[in-house]
Amino acid sequence: MPGTALVGIQWGDEGKGKVTDLLAASTDYVVRYQGGNNAGHTIVVGSEKYALHLVPTGILYPHCIPVIGAGVVVDPQVLIEELDALENRGIDTTRLLLSGNAHLIMPYHLELDRVQERRLGRNRLGTTKRGIGPAYADKAARIGLRVQDLLDPKIFSAKLEVALKEKNLLLTRVYGRLPLDKRAVEDSYLEYGKRLTANITDTSAVVQRALDDGKEILFEGAQAALLDLDHGTYPFVTSSNPVAGGACTGSGAGPRDVTRIVGIAKAYCTRVGSGPFPSEADPADADILVEAGGEYGTTTGRKRRCGWFDAVAARYAARLNTLTEMVVTKLDVLSCFEAIKICSAYEHAGERFEEFPPNQTVFNKASPVYESLPGWGKPLGQARQASDLPKEARAFLERLEELVRTPATWASVGPERDQIVELSAPHRKYGQHRG
Repeated sequence: MPGTALVGIQWGDEGKGKVTDLLAASTDYVVRYQGGNNAGHTIVVGSEKYALHLVPTGILYPHCIPVIGAGVVVDPQVLIEELDALENRGIDTTRLLLSGNAHLIMPYHLELDRVQERRLGRNRLGTTKRGIGPAYADKAARIGLRVQDLLDPKIFSAKLEVALKEKNLLLTRVYGRLPLDKRAVEDSYLEYGKRLTANITDTSAVVQRALDDGKEILFEGAQAALLDLDHGTYPFVTSSNPVAGGACTGSGAGPRDVTRIVGIAKAYCTRVGSGPFPSEADPADADILVEAGGEYGTTTGRKRRCGWFDAVAARYAARLNTLTEMVVTKLDVLSCFEAIKICSAYEHAGERFEEFPPNQTVFNKASPVYESLPGWGKPLGQARQASDLPKEARAFLERLEELVRTPATWASVGPERDQIVELSAPHRKYGQHRG
């Protein structure tokens, strides 16, 4: 049975959590395949609000098995705190499966993330300071500690000793920080290991068996395509691969197992931290979007930068991920605008770019080319089918489909689970993507 990959096609914060929750209702497994607790998904169920950072969204459905794959970097303290918080709210977390091959975020990763970002000064990347980048760097350098190391105290102790010799030297000699105490780190992490032992397994084998048995698998990414380490707006990116291809490397599934690829796009754009943002709105419109859309980070609480829908970037992400369909979220937020802008091209040095620019110099200096559509000026929260939407809202969605060259299957019109509109777009074809 083919799997479904769910990917953000902007700079993150597109509302992937709600869409994952929607699809998880009929899914057997939800597999998180990359990132760490630098991302967050917010789910609203009636009067209850859940902010998930490491635990896959499927945890909220009793029939669904949530899986944290090998491509994720795990802060065990954060994971345990999240599991405890869910248990205290009556959610069974014993179903969670954690890959033994996933890498651990260690205390020195957190410390290095903070001091390195501070040292960059005005050139800082805007990281969440959760240790994500340093953990992935150690993974690539083949000196990282993995979840499975927690199960063998001797191996963990030996690997930690090697790591701390280098990290403490770096912290003390370069950054003027105090060294970390090996015994304290070792004791705390081995306790985390005891707590998580029942959850740790070979998740790639679990996923492959489930696919062979005809189970429905949903591959859940964090961040988004424009933050991809290899294909995003480098260096203002994350340290892993949120694109659909990362679903295979991060979970252990094979490329033939992922045939449905759902792209999530907000009806406008946001990004957190530093980096170029061609369609960033003027301060007045940006403030409206922040407040109407509640644009504050789930993980950090930081106010997000806001702008108009960037069709050039979305088109690039759709091609990169070979999307089969698209979900547009937060359509209701635009109800407060009389006119709505869409960035359909860029301009730089007298040249027009309808495709993503070939180098970062052009992208960093590009100016947006806008087209303007009439707003609808009425709330959308009660809409449940396409005919319930004002004609202006339907025209906006159809224009996004044309520009992104991808059919839209759903539009979200509010934070609640049932505030979703099913569209008829699967019957329309846009010929760009191989999916």
